[in-house]
Amino acid sequence: MSLDVVLVDGGGTNIGSVRSALRRLGVDAPLTTDAARMRRASHVILPGVGAAGPAMQRLAQLDLIDTLRNLRQPVLGVCLGLQLLFERSRESASACLGIIPAAVERLPALPGLRVPHMGWNRLQIERPHALLAGLDADAHAYFVHSYAAPVGAWTLASCTHGMSFSAIVQKDNFFGMQFHPERSAAVGSLLLKNFLTL
Repeated sequence: MSLDVVLVDGGGTNIGSVRSALRRLGVDAPLTTDAARMRRASHVILPGVGAAGPAMQRLAQLDLIDTLRNLRQPVLGVCLGLQLLFERSRESASACLGIIPAAVERLPALPGLRVPHMGWNRLQIERPHALLAGLDADAHAYFVHSYAAPVGAWTLASCTHGMSFSAIVQKDNFFGMQFHPERSAAVGSLLLKNFLTL
């Protein structure tokens, strides 16, 4: 199958920057809310910034929840998009897509640690996967988030900010990155390129 990437237009404010990062890799990924278009694509990316509740409401209004759950090609959730892959979020007690059986929690407010977690932080590789091919052991990525997914069998790479959390996840054909690959320089570019080869 030839490369045919689409971005789910779920209202995330990072859609433009994700699209620009893909263009730098030579890929023009259109925005879409069309379920049939998503099913035809070779790769689907679900960007997101903001809160889980409103994001899930928008996906419900667009009648895309079952479509997303049933996609069989590689799907990548970015930032909030990763969190939506989980069963639920403690943020507004929101039900999410339920692909990964765990809940997203608020990062702990500890002395000397800022929430939201903003800035560069190290990725700790937890298990090998083609998505991580070429990733350096000291790779850093750029994070902006207040909620995070726990570490579990789905975790490809973790990060620590008051607690250990999932930075990159995978379950079946679904992948997620809690950080912003589009703002993570060479590391982000490498990971996006790897995703497009899956």
